Amino acid sequence: MNDRLNKRSRARAGLTRILSMIAFAAIAWAGGLVWFGETIPDRVEDSETRTDAIVVLTGGPQRLRAGLGMLADGRARKLFVSGVYRGVDVSELLRIARQSPAEIECCIVLGYSADNTVGNAEETATWMRAEGYASLRLVTANYHMRRSLIEFHHALPEATIIPHPVFLDSFHQEDWWRWPGTASLILSEYHKFLAAFVWTAIEGVAPVPIRPS
Repeated sequence: MNDRLNKRSRARAGLTRILSMIAFAAIAWAGGLVWFGETIPDRVEDSETRTDAIVVLTGGPQRLRAGLGMLADGRARKLFVSGVYRGVDVSELLRIARQSPAEIECCIVLGYSADNTVGNAEETATWMRAEGYASLRLVTANYHMRRSLIEFHHALPEATIIPHPVFLDSFHQEDWWRWPGTASLILSEYHKFLAAFVWTAIEGVAPVPIRPS
């Protein structure tokens, strides 16, 4: 009888510990999501510092226009566009962004090998080192910036990286949880951010053969 009671007691204690751990993980996850959503950049902190390069991660004409505008203003030597689809050339990108090809076409370099943020960082790192560049201004959407910085600092720990977020009209940052499209995007990006944080931390200790996108 006593053995049976002891077994039940141990089982209940074990179940209580498991439920407590699940509850703690759920609270930590929810708290992290709120922090992530509320701290997405809502402005460009440094828009004036000149860098060796401007790096634009493909994902819409607004990013390209921002990068091309800064290149035209002389805020970097070259513009590197990472993750360009095969078959797209500089003239096509300039047409999309409505810039004059004669002014800045010579200073634009396209990268075709990346198809995700990890690839963007690795492709950019290879190009930056080949050019001997030590600083870059990173242009991407504001909700994508934090994960991009993790990957770029991991791939280019020696470089100075200045974030330059762009802001989409369709992204409702204020009261984001009230907008299903924005909330879904933030939730997806939050999970990718957590994965990037964990994997870059692991890779900092030992090489990992399989790397998620």
